[in-house]
Amino acid sequence: MKVAIYCRLSEEDRNKQSETDDSESIQNQKSMLIQYATEHGWDIWGIYSDDDYAGADRNRPEFNRLLGDAEKHKFDIVLCKTQSRFTRELEIVEKYIHGLFPLWNVRFVSIVDNADTEIKGNKKARQINGLINEWYLEDMSDNIKSVLTNRRQQGFHIGSFALYGYLKDPDKKGHLIIDEDAAEVVREIFMLYSQGYGKTAIARFLNDKGIPNPTAYKRLKGHPHRDSDIHSGTLWRYYAIADMLINEMYIGNMIQGKYGSVSYKSKKNKPVSKDKWIRVESTHDPIIDLELWNEVQSKVNANFKPFTTGKVGLFARKVMCMNCGYTMRSCKNHGYFYLKCGTKHTAKDACIGSFISVKLLSETVISQLNKLIAEYLNKDDLEQKISFESNLASKKDKLIKAINAYEKKVDAFSKGIKSLYFDKVKGIISDDDFLEFSKDFQADKNKFEKLIDEARQQIGNLDKQMQTIEDRQQFTLQYMNVSELNRDIIEKLIECIYIGRKDKVSKEIPIEINWSF
Repeated sequence: MKVAIYCRLSEEDRNKQSETDDSESIQNQKSMLIQYATEHGWDIWGIYSDDDYAGADRNRPEFNRLLGDAEKHKFDIVLCKTQSRFTRELEIVEKYIHGLFPLWNVRFVSIVDNADTEIKGNKKARQINGLINEWYLEDMSDNIKSVLTNRRQQGFHIGSFALYGYLKDPDKKGHLIIDEDAAEVVREIFMLYSQGYGKTAIARFLNDKGIPNPTAYKRLKGHPHRDSDIHSGTLWRYYAIADMLINEMYIGNMIQGKYGSVSYKSKKNKPVSKDKWIRVESTHDPIIDLELWNEVQSKVNANFKPFTTGKVGLFARKVMCMNCGYTMRSCKNHGYFYLKCGTKHTAKDACIGSFISVKLLSETVISQLNKLIAEYLNKDDLEQKISFESNLASKKDKLIKAINAYEKKVDAFSKGIKSLYFDKVKGIISDDDFLEFSKDFQADKNKFEKLIDEARQQIGNLDKQMQTIEDRQQFTLQYMNVSELNRDIIEKLIECIYIGRKDKVSKEIPIEINWSF
């Protein structure tokens, strides 16, 4: 029997350990599992080890390599210290330990909690372990959130990165100190805006002086930074200035909790409404004094007029420059609205710039939308779609009938195995005959169970295709003969739009619409 050893160590385990306690270490897990495998006469196929990964993390590299090798049946047994080393999620326990591993003829064994898929009646214990681990994950997540919320409410800075203009205090955890080099730039930005400079003009001023933007500055200084923006470069942008001018952190107030996790099983975050942000005053030294801050806020509020006061622009945050990839900004000239690439104005040769009137873009979107609907309503095409939809429904009916037939076969083989067992108990057949016959019955049963799974997957795919057709029909009825756009239509139908520079010869503006349907 070939065995694959799996070990996992999380940051939480490290925190539990004292200098003398190595009970949870990777090395200790390996030693324990190697000894156990040797005592049982199993050949060690390989050791899979994930260091510093949580039990709910499905992206563990060695864990996923283990699953891939298990599916290829490179070994017969997966051996862990505890079931929670393999996973803390009940869903994964059911999917792999109770679902796929038996299909792949892979046995799962964990030493400490006596989980063993070969032992009859052990399944409930494994499910209970999985449920307890699931509760543990949820409770741990709630406890961590509670602790972090409490620290935020006390004014401690929680996060890996300090705001531009500040540094994390090396002598006091959760406290920020001023980074004077960056703070000078922040003060200059506020002063320039108070003197009448616009946000784009300020960005150009900083870029002309060769001052790196916040991400580039932190990179140069070797400070921790978030570098997820593929366009970060070294240039200052309009939105970086805009965000800075309204950030209360610069007057000494700690503002946190702007984002919250989707669930304890996901690392994704979602925005939190402003009324739920955690705001604590006077937690660190201010970079901007209150007089200047109030003056700037007054100007910011006075200038906040997207298209018409109080209304969100028709294409706000939906239109990007085809050349540099940045969001195009709205502007107004002689009563007409336009969209332009602001990057062109933030630095010399930063972008060749894109420009289009809102009227022209609206007309183009309406034209292409009506063209799509007209193509869909084409008579011959529509007849083909109706025929295709009917064909999908017919295929689904056939699959449902096949599943019913397969289930009857599975039930018959299950009864056959049960009947054989009673014959063995009564002494009608020998143990060897029982094993031979039941093995054939089980193989046939597994074959039809597999056919049932495949048929159900096909039904799922058919349902998706039929739903897509239904959605398109609803879409056609809802947006047929659109003559005027509104923000709701833009939000529902358009993912984003890319605008290029007008061609000097043809005078045409490249427009690329990415629909969301």
